[in-house]
Amino acid sequence: VMAQSAVDAFTLSRNDFRGTARFMSMGGAFGALGADLSTLNQNPAGIGVYRSSEIGVTVALDLLGSTTNDMGYKQTDHMTKFNCNNFGYVGALYTGSDVMPYFQFGATYTRAASFNRRFSGSFGAINGSYSNYIAGVTSANPENNYPGFNQSELASGGNKYNPYIDGPAPWMSILAYNSYLINPETDANGNFINNEANPRYKGLWQDGISQGDALYSVQEQGYTDEYAINFGGNFLDIVYWGMGFGITDINYTAATYYDEAIDNALIPNYEATGAVTGAAQYGMDSWKHITGTGFNYKIGVIVKPVPELRLGFAVHTPTYYNLTQQSWAQVNYNYSTGYKNQTAETNDGWNYEIDWKMRTPWRMMFSAATVLGGRFILSADYEYRPNQNISIRTANNDPYIYMNSDVKNYYQSSNIFRVGTEYRITPRWSVRAGFNYESTPTTEYALSGQNTIYTEGPEDCGTMPSFTMSRATSHITAGVGYKYNSFYIDAAYVYRHRSSDYQPYTTNDYTDVNWSEVKDNDSSIVLSLGFKF
Repeated sequence: VMAQSAVDAFTLSRNDFRGTARFMSMGGAFGALGADLSTLNQNPAGIGVYRSSEIGVTVALDLLGSTTNDMGYKQTDHMTKFNCNNFGYVGALYTGSDVMPYFQFGATYTRAASFNRRFSGSFGAINGSYSNYIAGVTSANPENNYPGFNQSELASGGNKYNPYIDGPAPWMSILAYNSYLINPETDANGNFINNEANPRYKGLWQDGISQGDALYSVQEQGYTDEYAINFGGNFLDIVYWGMGFGITDINYTAATYYDEAIDNALIPNYEATGAVTGAAQYGMDSWKHITGTGFNYKIGVIVKPVPELRLGFAVHTPTYYNLTQQSWAQVNYNYSTGYKNQTAETNDGWNYEIDWKMRTPWRMMFSAATVLGGRFILSADYEYRPNQNISIRTANNDPYIYMNSDVKNYYQSSNIFRVGTEYRITPRWSVRAGFNYESTPTTEYALSGQNTIYTEGPEDCGTMPSFTMSRATSHITAGVGYKYNSFYIDAAYVYRHRSSDYQPYTTNDYTDVNWSEVKDNDSSIVLSLGFKF
């Protein structure tokens, strides 16, 4: 039984660009600087730079906009969210030692990732049907020794949705069969063939005959929160060190709707004993909810060989997650042969729940910064993140071999570059700017649209075949800071651009598929308040 996929694992493993206003206004290039609450989640050696204690909080207003481009037709959806980016405390203890004059400790909360996004669109002329994709998943394929699923395994009633009793037919196959999205092959007279030994099914789309259109909507919500506990110090004010433990909390929800209207479709006749050509329309609602907790460890160092130069290095272990996933779907369908405004649900409306484990990729960061005259800072970071090392396991810690192979086929290493600058205009006022860029984490194999991407499949209790494949992401940032005695207030503006490709389902031997370009153009207004003592 499986209800998770390589696509889910990648989505949950990602971190956003979030933190204090000063950190974000400088593009997040703080790996060699430190003395900021955000460094506890980046280079923990940054805590060793503190010479006084600090308490602070950061809030953000996110203005999210996603635009889809489907064969020249563009549609934009908006979403506004308010959240707390960060709050925390760092304590600096003077030891009186010339070798290690300070010992620091701290704890922070950080919104490490936000999954909030909404987009929708339509395909004015589709090339195939989602129903034909399901027919391919459900039918036998003797060449690959794939037995398929016979009608007795798909028919409603009993415990057909319980994989421990009558399984292991895929939930989407059972749902599609009971809403007539897929039907058995027919004989010369158009009657359904009940072939238990070699079950074969047809979807609604008939090549060369059918025409149709489709519309879709996707809404993702949720977050990854990280609670960090760090310790650090410095040796001779030259080498600064730090280590930290992170506890993470994930809450992710995805809701999708996909609708097709097809003329000259292959639909059930009035008695549902055979198939005829007619008009078909259906809409599928799918829902997925994943929650869980994880832990990780970070270690880092900053070296200041001369007062004007700082070099940083940090390593993050993978985050090890225990996750719980729920799934549900329903289909509303209409056929011109008399099946009007009817509904089928997975498991009579009950959710399916499964536990699984995930390990995110490790992360490595190299940093350099120059500080001139106490007024000018120029800083740069490079981060390496091998996404192909994501691992998925069962609740019993057995590897999902095929899905881990999918991870390596779909994803590659990300290279992340960050640069930031700050100039102190007066002792109280500072201005800042930054930029960061993350290379495409998805392989050409996954982006080509020519290969099958497994999001739901055989022996699967999931019902959401849609997916997005991310391309490059960039941020442009700017900000201002004001300090009065021990108090400070910082503000930042962050613009994010991310491109991705969306498919409502994947291609297979039974059907072709349309795809859409999705562009996220998001703005964030970030405000930090703090006190140093």
